[in-house]
Amino acid sequence: MRTFNPAEEANRIRNFLKRFIEDHGFKGATIGVSGGIDSAVVLFLLKDVIDKSRIKALILPERDSSPQSVEDANLVCQKAGIDCELRPITSILRKLGIYNLQPPAFFAPYSVKAKYALNKWKELAGDEAYIKDITLDGDEEFLKGLAYYRAKHRVRMCVLYMEAEMRGYTVVGTTNKTEWLTGFYVKWGDDATDVEPLLHLYKTEVFKLAEHLGVPKRIIEKPPTPDLIPGVTDEFALGMKYQEIDEILMAMESGEDLKKFDKDKVDHVKRLVELAKKRNLRMVSLEDQ
Repeated sequence: MRTFNPAEEANRIRNFLKRFIEDHGFKGATIGVSGGIDSAVVLFLLKDVIDKSRIKALILPERDSSPQSVEDANLVCQKAGIDCELRPITSILRKLGIYNLQPPAFFAPYSVKAKYALNKWKELAGDEAYIKDITLDGDEEFLKGLAYYRAKHRVRMCVLYMEAEMRGYTVVGTTNKTEWLTGFYVKWGDDATDVEPLLHLYKTEVFKLAEHLGVPKRIIEKPPTPDLIPGVTDEFALGMKYQEIDEILMAMESGEDLKKFDKDKVDHVKRLVELAKKRNLRMVSLEDQ
C-alpha cells in the first residue's frame, strides 16, 4: 500500500500549479467551487500559488442543487479568503429544454425532490444504475435522465471557460484519481479543464490533504455528492464506500494479492475500471483505425 505525506504532497501540487501557470503564460485561474471537498482542496492550494485577486471562483448552482451546497461553497471561499461569484445556471438549462426531460419540480422542497430522485433511480436501474450510466444502457426514460444531469456539468464547463478566456486565465479542475479510474465524472463536463492537480490522488488521500490544509470540518465530514441528482451521494451511486474502493484500487496498482478483499467488491471495482477505460477515450477518427 502506498504511503502518503500530506505536507509533502501539498508542496508538490503547489509547485506543479505554479510551473503550469507560469509556463503557459496564464494571468490567473478560474475554478468552480461546489461546496465539496475536491474543489475546496484545490482552492486552498491555489490561493498559495497566485495572488487571490487573480483567482476567479464561481459557484454555479441550478434548480436541483442542494441549498447546503451553496452555503458550503460560500464557506470554503470565505475560509480561503477568496471573493466568489454566485452564478446560477438554472435559466440556461431551462432555455436548453433540460428541465423538460423530468417532471416539474421547481417549487418542491429539496427533501421531496431528493426522495423522488432516489426512488426513481432504484426503480429504473436498481443496483446496476451506475453501470448502466457509464455504458449508456437502460430504457428511454433512464437515458433521458443521463442527458438531464450530464448537461449541468457541461453548461458549467462553458461558463468557466467563458470567464477564464475573457481574462486570460486557466481553468483548474478538481477530479481525483478514484473518480477518473471508475469513470465517476461527466465527459466534456467536469473533466474538461486545462489542469488537474488532484488527478494523481485517490479520494481518501484528498480527505487527508483537506485536513492538513485546514479545510472546514463541515466540508470534510459531509458525504461527497456530485450534486447533480437530488439526494444521490457518490458512495450510493458507486455502490461502495470510498475507503473500500481506494484500498482495492491501490492494491491493484501495486500488484498486491486481492484475495484479502471481498471477491464481489473486487469484481465490482474491476468492472468499473474496465468500463471507465472505454469511456475515457476522448474521441475516435479514421486516423485511429
